[in-house]
Amino acid sequence: MHEMSLAGGVLRIVEEAAMRERFTRVRRLTLEAGALSGIEVRALRFALEAIAPGTCLAGAEIEIDEPPGRAWCPRCRETVPITSRVDACPRCAGWQLQPTEGTELKLRDLVVLDEAAAG
Repeated sequence: MHEMSLAGGVLRIVEEAAMRERFTRVRRLTLEAGALSGIEVRALRFALEAIAPGTCLAGAEIEIDEPPGRAWCPRCRETVPITSRVDACPRCAGWQLQPTEGTELKLRDLVVLDEAAAG
């Protein structure tokens, strides 16, 4: 399950930000797992929730958006929407598509708890 290692990588990024920006708790973590990224969103959410206790992610709201995929079709010479890496071009039915969007996992937003204001 590569989602567990991805969750560990996300936690490392958040912990590095916590040290750099001097916060101790995250209120909301927003990720983007593109439709072509190969990431099982439910498994990633489970992995993040499993590793969160005892970290700055403990109790954080976790949002994972799934932006659609897009690919360049050399035959049509334009970018087209796709839902899978094995899709044909919806315009010309060609199979030479090159994915351009929706392939990444991104940490899009991090809302931290301002503990000085909270207590």
